[in-house]
Amino acid sequence: MTGKVLAIIVLISAAVAGFGMYYLQIYGFYYDVESKPGQDVMLMTEGAEAPTPISYSAFQAIDADSSPIRYRACFETDMTLAGIEENYVAVENAEPLTAPGWFDCFDAVAVADALKSGEAKAFLGAKNIHFGVDRIVAVTNGGKGYVWHALNNCGEKAYDGTVIGEECPDRPQN
Repeated sequence: MTGKVLAIIVLISAAVAGFGMYYLQIYGFYYDVESKPGQDVMLMTEGAEAPTPISYSAFQAIDADSSPIRYRACFETDMTLAGIEENYVAVENAEPLTAPGWFDCFDAVAVADALKSGEAKAFLGAKNIHFGVDRIVAVTNGGKGYVWHALNNCGEKAYDGTVIGEECPDRPQN
């Protein structure tokens, strides 16, 4: 009898722990980002120290304090893709990171397909928004925009344990 009770307790504990981990990964750490007009969507121009705001509307974003690469955002812009390409720094081989399924406006697979087909282009939104992390902004021909954070060269080196090098900024102390 004791063995059956222990087995039931172990199974219930495993189910509760599994559900808890699922909930925390998909819902628990995320929060809605409050819109700050003129600061939410910005792009870098060649040689500039700071990004420049662009016109946008219908901004939605989520973030989590548990990781610097959990930021995702969607927006619409009246700027043309050709106009953006002329003035801002493009990013080659950008790969959007997936967002939780409940954040409907950000479909990483569709954004990746649009980037590969040329329907969308990716641009640098901000360099080192967090240590080793850049903000990437993708804009489609139709004026839809998507934002996510991605590890840059320094971030990839810092997090895999290789020597960072002189070209990277000093890593902040906790």
